[in-house]
Amino acid sequence: MTDEVLPDPLPPCPDLDRAFAVSWPVRLGDTDAEDRLRLDAAARYLQDIGFEHLGAVEDGDTHQGWIVRRTVIDVYEPLTFGDRAHLRRWPAALSNRWCDMRIRVTGERGGRLEAQAFLIHVDPVAGRPARMSDRFMAPMLAATTEHRLRWKAALTPLTTLDAELTAFPLRVSDVDRLGHVNNAVYWIAVEEALAAHPEWHATPYRAVVEHVGPVMAADKVTVRTVVGERSLRLQLEVDGEPRALAEVRPLSAPSQ
Repeated sequence: MTDEVLPDPLPPCPDLDRAFAVSWPVRLGDTDAEDRLRLDAAARYLQDIGFEHLGAVEDGDTHQGWIVRRTVIDVYEPLTFGDRAHLRRWPAALSNRWCDMRIRVTGERGGRLEAQAFLIHVDPVAGRPARMSDRFMAPMLAATTEHRLRWKAALTPLTTLDAELTAFPLRVSDVDRLGHVNNAVYWIAVEEALAAHPEWHATPYRAVVEHVGPVMAADKVTVRTVVGERSLRLQLEVDGEPRALAEVRPLSAPSQ
């Protein structure tokens, strides 16, 4: 269960007015047939504000390589087509090679998402986790109290044989500059599962994607889906080995 690792609700910002802020419209390509902002589009929003944020901080230009290990998206009310998304981003915790970043996305019509991403800074040439510079970490250290952040998985691999198995064909456009299938693409599998099981779309709900290993362009991906009493679980597999785990479940209580 995610509750053991991820707080419900996610921790608020200590000073939201000082969080990095951007906004843009919710466009047609971001929404589903019900006009709701899709989860894969929301994941792109989180990625996009991250790179905008790099342009506003010291040494941001030398910290361009990041791997997403986990993303949490809490949907309290979906944003809709034609709305304007207002995003605020701030650090929640860090070590010297990775960090937890919190993002709030609100719409002008009442939509709201709360998100958190565990990000690993990598050397883009060596492909290994790399220490962040002191100047880059300075504002994060000043805004947080947890400076020895450790990784702890929130999800466990699926072992049940009673599961739905579906192919998840990859496209050339799914691969990013690091040669991996981009983080936002995994969320398309979650959207597909929600379309097949729309009862799990009831708000407020939490969706989590946790990465176990990379998916490359030539991989043949299968999605294993298990519908439980308390959650909808997914596992993206290559040759029977899990590469990403996902869960959708109701939130226990609304957050303000």
